[in-house]
Amino acid sequence: MDKPPADARTTSADNPGTQPRTVTTVLKPQAVLEGAGVRLKRSFPSRELDYLDPFLLLDHFASTRREDYEEGFPMHPHRGIETVTYILAGEVAHKDTLGNSGTIGAGDVQWMTAGRGILHEEMPLFRPEGVDGFQIWVNLPAKQKMTQPRYQDIRAQAIPAVVRADGTKIKIIAGSVDGVSGPINGIAVEPTCLDVLVPPRTTFAHPIPREHNAMAYVFEGEARFGAETRVGALGLAILGDGDHLSVVTGDNPVRFLLLSGKPLGEPVARHGPFVMNTRAEIEETLRDLRRGTFISA
Repeated sequence: MDKPPADARTTSADNPGTQPRTVTTVLKPQAVLEGAGVRLKRSFPSRELDYLDPFLLLDHFASTRREDYEEGFPMHPHRGIETVTYILAGEVAHKDTLGNSGTIGAGDVQWMTAGRGILHEEMPLFRPEGVDGFQIWVNLPAKQKMTQPRYQDIRAQAIPAVVRADGTKIKIIAGSVDGVSGPINGIAVEPTCLDVLVPPRTTFAHPIPREHNAMAYVFEGEARFGAETRVGALGLAILGDGDHLSVVTGDNPVRFLLLSGKPLGEPVARHGPFVMNTRAEIEETLRDLRRGTFISA
């Protein structure tokens, strides 16, 4: 895979620019325990990468062992961020203080804008196939951190997929591909979130707005990203600036999550599930929890 296959097919993109994005670093996720004892793989935050503005967290939870996930994520608070849950396999029950409840399964997406404050829980259900999916935290700009919470529950059948002539399949959660837009809307950082499957010996190209931060998390197979960096499962490729991403497969297919968004360039103050701009705002959040004013009427 050091050179592109001589007969590699090229899949068209939406008028990509001339400067390709290269991979600046490849991160391997670390095993962590979260919630009430869920075993998952965390790409960041970590010692290597605190966050990639506007993205604050990337977790991959995948196991067929019931004991790895059944304790789930009981009721807990969030403020100042958006949490995105994308399920590949299995089923997760959820409920929140907005009155939403139900389950999300394979192919479904839950995009929750926590805003000024919300409590929710996510409990993976026992299924023979186990559970497999992602959670992503997206930062909110300062002017929206105390906005009213919002919940977008997107079912698999509402997420469009573009299938190109060479067999490349792109599920569009947010952003657009070949003139087709995803269902997620009204997000300040203008995110792109794509689930991309590229067949063997194929070249995939996709435009990314300049100055948007971008990354690709490989969860199946391997490919060459950018000019020369080979990335296999499980690896997170952090991309430098440019106009487009090029991915070349060899004898194996690759499947990856492509994320990009407009950086906010604002201060970040964290405390567990709360992300604000200053430590004083974090302290105010903790006071709201203690005095029962965290959730608005």
